[in-house]
Amino acid sequence: MILGWVCRLGVILTLASSVMAEPTYTQLTFDDLQGWRDDDHQAAFDVFTNTCRDLDDPQWAVLCEFAKTNPEPRGFFEKFFHPILIEDGEPMLFTGYFEPQLPGSRERGDAYQYPIYGVPDDLVSGEPYFTRREIDEDKPLAGRGLELAWLTDPVDLFFLQVQGSGRISLPDGSMMRVGYGSKNGRDYSSVGMALVDRGIFEPHQVSAAVIRKWVRQNRKEGRALLWENESYVFFREVSEVPADQGPLGAMNRSITQGRSIAVDPAFVALGAPVWIEKEGAEPMNRLMVAQDTGSAIKGAQRADIFFGTGDEAGTQAGQIKDGGRIVVLMPTTMAHRLVVANR
Repeated sequence: MILGWVCRLGVILTLASSVMAEPTYTQLTFDDLQGWRDDDHQAAFDVFTNTCRDLDDPQWAVLCEFAKTNPEPRGFFEKFFHPILIEDGEPMLFTGYFEPQLPGSRERGDAYQYPIYGVPDDLVSGEPYFTRREIDEDKPLAGRGLELAWLTDPVDLFFLQVQGSGRISLPDGSMMRVGYGSKNGRDYSSVGMALVDRGIFEPHQVSAAVIRKWVRQNRKEGRALLWENESYVFFREVSEVPADQGPLGAMNRSITQGRSIAVDPAFVALGAPVWIEKEGAEPMNRLMVAQDTGSAIKGAQRADIFFGTGDEAGTQAGQIKDGGRIVVLMPTTMAHRLVVANR
């Protein structure tokens, strides 16, 4: 997804699009933001301040320092930021992602036969490494001490890599957490799109649950389907992150259920507040914070909403494939200069 620490990112079906046009920047007002006055600005402010200190630009630094004085949240955003709509000619697409919680073991045995690998010492970032099929079939990583844990289901392992982080429930009742470590330098490919291309499903039918069921019912073909996504994610243990906090995002800070989104950092600065207006069966108008990235998250109007940890979060995330728009809140001076420069 990237890639940041969370690399999934929960995109099962990514439709092909044309080459993006040069971005345009339109300055809006807060009155233009649907539902702005009704949001919980304190919740967004708390998430913003969690990663604000990691922003290097001096304009951000001044705002982050002032945020320490605990100002009234809505007034803080309205006084020091301007809403900027960034567009590149592509329609908005919201998807969702989550942190899986899976049964596993630190030792191989019984049903625990599918390894979660740590980062190989001969992996060179950005250079092609073994493909998913080669790792599964030829087992070039076996016996090298890279196994962090073992899972009971190869499909669980695949979706753990799609999401980029997860919690492993161990036999003794303790919990292990893994996060994105690196990847094999191969391109991400949507297995959902592959099923659509084959005429097996229509685009609106594809979800993580549908893919899981199809792979398990068609074991040989299912294994080959997963191999079509040559991208392979390696993990690191991050069990030091408290259980009551979210997984680490691209800023190496815990992300927050319902307030963190993954964006394309080519258009949106990580750490920036972002107003979302999501359409669909359950509309959402909310101030989020861009704290993550994703390999399938490309474009100015593209975002992945973090829904939390566990099966229920996974169900919610898997249902999101909606239109709408995102509007970035930029520091006033920065916003003005950007709009003027791109007239």
